[in-house]
Amino acid sequence: MAVTNAFSEQIRAFAKKADARANLVVKKILFDVGSKLVLKSPVGDPKYWKRPAPPGYVGGRFRANWQYGSNSINKTTTMQIDKAGAATIGKLQGSIGDRVLGEVHFITNSLPYAIPLENGWSWRQAPNGMVQVTVLEFDPIVRAAAAELT
Repeated sequence: MAVTNAFSEQIRAFAKKADARANLVVKKILFDVGSKLVLKSPVGDPKYWKRPAPPGYVGGRFRANWQYGSNSINKTTTMQIDKAGAATIGKLQGSIGDRVLGEVHFITNSLPYAIPLENGWSWRQAPNGMVQVTVLEFDPIVRAAAAELT
């Protein structure tokens, strides 16, 4: 009976360790995908626009509006500006919970011009969008996260 209990404990310990690693890998994937979306996002440059920019316009609002949601879409928008993207990446990282394994995750941008931008509206900065390009990079992102954390 002692052998059976020892074996059961080893299996439980292995499962716990594997679960913790898998959770870390999913967190890393979420962070990396979110970072790529933010950094691929165009930042408005009025010198290329057909019409003049509104008074006081500063680019970077779209980049600042990437949101993370767990098991539901986060439709929040903000007036914040983040030209470089570092603040938004930090916000996304802080939004990702400790326990992510087994949940459905959403990284979204709910500004009304998100879909036009995804469809090439910013032909100088993001001609192929942000999401489509990141989806194509998903497999390497997953492989890199798994290799780094296992």
